[in-house]
Amino acid sequence: MSTATARSATAPVLPMLARQSYAEFVKLFRVPAFSVTSIVLPTMFYAFIGLGQAKEPLFPGSGVTFGEYFLASMALYGVANVMVLGFGISLANERGQKQDLLMKSTPLPAPVFFTAKALSALAIALISIVVLGLFAAVAAGVQLDASQWLTLGARAMLCSIPFIGLGFALGYLAGPNSAPAVTNLIYLPTAFASGLFFPLRLLPQFLQNLAPYLPLYRGAQLVWDSVGARTEGGSIASDWLYMGAYTVVFFLLALWAYRRDQGKKFN
Repeated sequence: MSTATARSATAPVLPMLARQSYAEFVKLFRVPAFSVTSIVLPTMFYAFIGLGQAKEPLFPGSGVTFGEYFLASMALYGVANVMVLGFGISLANERGQKQDLLMKSTPLPAPVFFTAKALSALAIALISIVVLGLFAAVAAGVQLDASQWLTLGARAMLCSIPFIGLGFALGYLAGPNSAPAVTNLIYLPTAFASGLFFPLRLLPQFLQNLAPYLPLYRGAQLVWDSVGARTEGGSIASDWLYMGAYTVVFFLLALWAYRRDQGKKFN
């Protein structure tokens, strides 16, 4: 295929992706059970847990407050929550409603469809970070410099990418009725075990031993580091390597789950 032909073949893809992404975003945003929960839940947890002790040092002699630590924790929790719970459950529900069969009959390419869904979920995740950050700054008096705010937001968004794959996989492995229970059973315990709600030193020893192998823990190290609250002596590079490995594993699992589901329906 010549260069000109290749360009003409791919040219309609970007407008198609933009329109489909907008449609997916509007669809998600118009469902309060998803949009309100995804955007408000991290801020609500911050109000319940972090607000009362926001000015306290994270530990004696620490230059980081609990409010800063918990802001980073809830930023990661919020974006991963959108991908695992929101994205995964919505996919399972659409399968239950046979929307995947409807989309199969349209000329919309599958990669465009799934990329649009991921981009719309990322947009919701970004909104949740902005709302959380504004609340922490106004209500809890959290003060970060511009580079810390940008680093925190960028790292939280990048750390959400592996969980897109996990949410995708769960959406195709779990049925519409079981998806909420399955995703919560996997996600919430790992969030607690990773130290997102309480410092890891307060958790049982067996959870402290397990935590370094959890994807949320590795992502947490990166967002905690952005506010100066890193809890272990490992390098940032090793945390990114872990997150990269989790991304590959989760997306391979998602691809296998998708092909398995499609094979059952169309073969």
